Amino acid sequence: MESLSFYDVKSKKKFDSADYRVQEKSGRFFAVVKSPVGTHECWRVLGKDQAAKLKK
Repeated sequence: MESLSFYDVKSKKKFDSADYRVQEKSGRFFAVVKSPVGTHECWRVLGKDQAAKLKK
């Protein structure tokens, strides 16, 4: 998978990760990854084209 940039709201820091999953929720697509500094998850909104490309 290609590396994506995420923003951790709790620690207020940006980070890159290629270890994420693509998830659909209410018709929208998200890349979801575990936070590097905590037990919570960080979500990033994806466009339909980008989600289709990353799901392959």
